[in-house]
Amino acid sequence: MQRPGWDRYFMEIATVVAKRSTCLRRRVGALLVLNKRILSTGYNGAPAGLRHCGEIGCLREQLNVPSGERHELCRGLHAEQNSIIQAAVHGVAINGAVLYCTHYPCAVCAKMLINAGVRSMVLTQNYPDELAKNLFAEAGLKIKTIV
Repeated sequence: MQRPGWDRYFMEIATVVAKRSTCLRRRVGALLVLNKRILSTGYNGAPAGLRHCGEIGCLREQLNVPSGERHELCRGLHAEQNSIIQAAVHGVAINGAVLYCTHYPCAVCAKMLINAGVRSMVLTQNYPDELAKNLFAEAGLKIKTIV
């Protein structure tokens, strides 16, 4: 049995985290890692204690909003946002961390990740948000895609 490398190891964990997602459109999992240690995790879904989309439906789906547009209509938080929030709630500094995420972040998450001091990302799937890609490029974030 071959031992997985660090990127594969953390991405497999992000994939398991995504299984907790309550989003009807896309299951996303994220980890923030520093010095090969997991600082926080997050998945996409409604804020804690609120009804999930599976219970009340998805407004973006009902309005046929394309992927990558009109994030303000969604009641859920993104996995990257939840990972940042969980670190903050528990007093964990994430400056210099690596984001492992099952999907490419949107522009809103990109701005948060940049300001939080995330320095690089490892991703598996793309997301149609050119602004996010431009923001990451301008900020100099290193991005690695693995399959």
